[in-house]
Amino acid sequence: MGWRRGWRRKLAFLFTACVSSCSSAAEEDQQAQSKKALKKQQKEAEKAAKKAEKQAKVAAEQQSAEEDDFAKDRYGVSALVQSQQKLDRKLVRVQDLTPEKADQLIWLRARVHTSRAKGKQCFLVLRQQQFNVQALVAVGDRASKQMVKFAANITKESIVDVEAAVRKVEQKIESCSQQDVELHVERIFVISQAEARLPLQLEDAVRPDGEGEEEGRATVNQDTRLDNRVIDLRTTTSQAVFRLQSGVCQLFRDTLTKKGFVEIQTPKIISAASEGGANVFTVSYFKTSAYLAQSPQLYKQMCICADFDKVFCVGPVFRAEDSNTHRHLTEFVGLDIEMAFNYHYHEVIESITDTMVQIFKGLRDNFQTEIQTVNKQFPSEPFKFLEPTLRLEYTEGVAMLREAGVEMGDEDDLSTPNEKLLGRLVKEKYDTDFYVLDKYPLAVRPFYTMPDPHNPKYSNSYDMFMRGEEILSGAQRVHDAQLLTERAQHHQIDLEKIKSYIDSFRYGAPPHAGGGIGLERVCMLYLGLHNVRQTSMFPRDPKRLTP
Repeated sequence: MGWRRGWRRKLAFLFTACVSSCSSAAEEDQQAQSKKALKKQQKEAEKAAKKAEKQAKVAAEQQSAEEDDFAKDRYGVSALVQSQQKLDRKLVRVQDLTPEKADQLIWLRARVHTSRAKGKQCFLVLRQQQFNVQALVAVGDRASKQMVKFAANITKESIVDVEAAVRKVEQKIESCSQQDVELHVERIFVISQAEARLPLQLEDAVRPDGEGEEEGRATVNQDTRLDNRVIDLRTTTSQAVFRLQSGVCQLFRDTLTKKGFVEIQTPKIISAASEGGANVFTVSYFKTSAYLAQSPQLYKQMCICADFDKVFCVGPVFRAEDSNTHRHLTEFVGLDIEMAFNYHYHEVIESITDTMVQIFKGLRDNFQTEIQTVNKQFPSEPFKFLEPTLRLEYTEGVAMLREAGVEMGDEDDLSTPNEKLLGRLVKEKYDTDFYVLDKYPLAVRPFYTMPDPHNPKYSNSYDMFMRGEEILSGAQRVHDAQLLTERAQHHQIDLEKIKSYIDSFRYGAPPHAGGGIGLERVCMLYLGLHNVRQTSMFPRDPKRLTP
């Protein structure tokens, strides 16, 4: 028993020693950890102190800079314009900045096109539509370092109000439309700030195809342009295109009004396909179906029967053609003409061709700035036309094509390649980009086209061409109800759906003719562009429904 008590004492001693040793090790470990944490806390405290000291220093420097910035009231971001006040301030247009305004102090509003900081100065290019001017913000009596820095950091496409002195320059500024002056900025305020990242760069969007490829400079493809149309429309080229297009509409209206025409508005939702074909958009119309008008044709004629004598309209035209070509759109602007004549439909041809000539003259004389702006990016030959306008018969056109090696029948319609070839042949022979092709085969024209009285295979119809592409299709219309009914039946048109149209001719109808012009095509071809989407502000085609 004694030996057992001895072992127990030994075990108890060993256990006590072990516990004591473990406790001592834990204490040492805890002490080591406490020292580590203390050091970490000290480092963090030192870091926080340094940060606070740095922030205080920056704040002090900023406060000092603000106190030293004598120009701090001459620049900045303006409050959101909510019509808070009316300022008695006249803003000058960029296009009016000429040497005559030298040494004047002016205000203007424009976009920041580009900016380039260099030392104590910053060069800005300020843009307003298709016009731009160079502006200089330089450290001096009117601008501080901070003001120059602020100007340099304004994002591209931001809208700014600028007060500046107009100064003549010794050497022309080739990169700007206003080449003889620059602006010395005294005040600059941001009215609307653009985001820093733009979906496309405007400099790239106006670069001619192929230019800058060696330097690796980009151009912008058509889909990117159309996906970001609002930005693309800001380019000098787009601005010029659509200002010229506005001019076409104005000249069209003015010329016809002087000729005694009346402008009319016609329905775009109709009960039957106006051209008799299948290329129409069907829309739900309450408990039945309706169509989007392919042209205002039927209603123009009804107005003639209602004794308006000469009418025109400007409005949308819809074509459900699955054509993804350079010249087709599913919605475009139609410039339509219809007029009564006395004895021969050539009276109408002469009136329409004279209208087109007046448009060409008006563009040539009043829109040279726009034409030259577009030519910088898309060079083309000046548009040529004759007075009076050249008129060829369809058989003459076919003969010219056959002489050039084209095989086609007498009554075959012209394909697009043949139209272009004929345009080149006419240009070579007659030196004109605009001409009329008369007496088309009856088989390729709509049901309401008047047959040729001398040859029933042909018709009193015509197309007009610019640079070898059709821009107008027209004809003398059938104004006899019986003949119109026969022609409609021949084209398998449901007479019930066009009953009101046919009935218009039962109560006396004057002989009449007209035509429909595609606005976008006229602009495209006059400017020598290669795609009708360039002259449609928000184009619609089989693959595009936005924006």
